[in-house]
Amino acid sequence: MIKLVHSALEAKDQCDPSKFIFVEFNAWLYQGYDDARAALLEVIATKLNEEANKRKSGVDKAKELLQRVNWLRAAKLGAGSALALALGLPPTGLLGGAVSFGKKVLGDGLGEGDAQEAEDLASNAIATAGGLIEAKPELSPPREIHAIRDCFEQALKEMGVTLVVLIDDLDRCLPPTTISTLEAIRLFLFLENTAFVIAADDAMIKHAVRQHFGNVDDDLVINYFDKLIQIPIRVPPLGTQEVRAYMMLLFIEASAIEEGLKETIRERVCQQLAKSWRGERVDRAFIQSVYKQAPPELIARFDTADRLAPLMTSATRIAGNPRLVKRFLNALSIRMAISRTHDVGVDEAVLVKMLLFERCGNPKAYDILTAAVNNDAEGKARFLAEWEQQVAKGEELKLEQPWDEEFIREWLAISPPLADTDLRGVLYVSREHAPLITPEDRLSSEGAELLIAILQSPDMAASLNERIVALPRPETAVIMDRVLEQARREQEWGTPPILDACLAVAKADPSLGSRVAGFLSDRPPGQIKPGIVPKISDQPWASDVFAKWKVTDVSAPVKKAMANLEKS
Repeated sequence: MIKLVHSALEAKDQCDPSKFIFVEFNAWLYQGYDDARAALLEVIATKLNEEANKRKSGVDKAKELLQRVNWLRAAKLGAGSALALALGLPPTGLLGGAVSFGKKVLGDGLGEGDAQEAEDLASNAIATAGGLIEAKPELSPPREIHAIRDCFEQALKEMGVTLVVLIDDLDRCLPPTTISTLEAIRLFLFLENTAFVIAADDAMIKHAVRQHFGNVDDDLVINYFDKLIQIPIRVPPLGTQEVRAYMMLLFIEASAIEEGLKETIRERVCQQLAKSWRGERVDRAFIQSVYKQAPPELIARFDTADRLAPLMTSATRIAGNPRLVKRFLNALSIRMAISRTHDVGVDEAVLVKMLLFERCGNPKAYDILTAAVNNDAEGKARFLAEWEQQVAKGEELKLEQPWDEEFIREWLAISPPLADTDLRGVLYVSREHAPLITPEDRLSSEGAELLIAILQSPDMAASLNERIVALPRPETAVIMDRVLEQARREQEWGTPPILDACLAVAKADPSLGSRVAGFLSDRPPGQIKPGIVPKISDQPWASDVFAKWKVTDVSAPVKKAMANLEKS
């Protein structure tokens, strides 16, 4: 939507494109690395300065604006930034990227005089940092904010342009980042030749406001929002027609047909959707009327879109959200690729139905379904047979929790029926959500329940210690297999939740400690973070792991953490 707004403004026949300056800002990209408020000010000031130099107008005001923004950023720097860097904490300002003092931290460590050195360094940096104007005695943040508004408005007036700031992904940010960005926007409100276009879920924005101001009542949140957003435009949710058309176009986009034909189909679909209020449909028959030579495999995917569109629209966990629809189809594509690579031979229609349940069904019901498959000699969920027969006959279906949901009734009606289908192949390609228990490592019902609980909430595994201890040793070994299988997907080893699961199972069965030790010893050195050292230090096998890490290329902070542990 942001890109469409951008394109539409540039394409307006009555407007000269040179009259607009566009700034695209994604606050989510800066989160955790920079102050979003300061970053937005700097992005705007930098863009105006570049455009002023190109257009040879408003140069002085644009340059002054950039200097004043830089002064505000410099004013936020203090001894705290360098001192934080020296202590290994995240720096709070520009010094984080410039202070060479950090080299000493990574090298010889800190002495007693280093804190004072850090403070002196921070004080000097404010006066000498390149590109930052000197802090004159008469300058102060309130005066600079007023001066920034004046410089900004005068620069735009001299350049004869309108600034359009396009802000995306604000609803992905944590509340502090969201509020910082909104406060920066507020600085430019009511200035001439300025517009901000914000694409965001207003419910998430209101949540950030509520969190920031201490759970104030809804009226105050709405007032804050209304004062900031002058023209709210709500994008209507997609209906079944749009979802079906979107899915079909995604299948077409991923196919090997010629690009020109893809664009022709897209245009015809858009034209047909514009008539949907009159009852015109975008379905498999319509697509085939446009693309008469569609290959059978693509037609099968159109059938998939026909079946899924109503549920994709009504299911509360998808609700026609294009991003979630595309994510669903991506997951389907990946699992089908796994199926082909491993020669599993999964039926795509069966996988679609199971993937839909996994995404939108009650998690407890999904666990029962997968447990039934694992416990059946032929991998079948036979208990579904009676329900599927009732649905096929149009009879009223009476279900108990966790099955008593409208989604389940609609799901049971989707073809194909599953009661007489071997679903082990589906679980094999879906193992990140449903552990496949083969006949060789079958678990008892208690073991299977514990495995699912551990994989779903690995950070709570320690609370299950007594139950894990009571399992037969072969079953704890199977559980450790599955836990380590999931752990291999972890890319950073500080204190991830899956580590708690590993430690809990090893504590219940000490003979498995060597497996955890071997697993951690084999992790790539770059993945190891200092936080793991104290986490595993009390384990009987930890010394073997530390010995291995000492002779590898783990980072200096990790080696320092191990050295400090030995001293203590």
